[in-house]
Amino acid sequence: MVSTGGLPGGGQIDLDETIHQPTRLQIMSLLVSLEARDRLAYGFVQKHLDLTPGNLTTHLRKLEDAEYVEITKEFHGAKPRTWIEATESGRRAFAGYLVNLERALGLRTTS
Repeated sequence: MVSTGGLPGGGQIDLDETIHQPTRLQIMSLLVSLEARDRLAYGFVQKHLDLTPGNLTTHLRKLEDAEYVEITKEFHGAKPRTWIEATESGRRAFAGYLVNLERALGLRTTS
């Protein structure tokens, strides 16, 4: 968790470090904007976020290790296709991250 330090009431807010990293935040934002069980092609995410394949793979591995995304590979003929989707756990973590971020920014005082 990334600590935001003290809050006006003496409290402290912890942000999910896995999501808080800027590139992973962008990836999760893209994925949770979809309906549950919808997915995006690896190539689309790579181009949309202007990432190298290695960079995207590294960030996806961290999200996958946290069980926030599911990555599936399919073949269409001889061509492989990689799909990425947010898991239910990832959607909950992202929603919680947003609540904590709003608290840290003073935009929310209760759950």
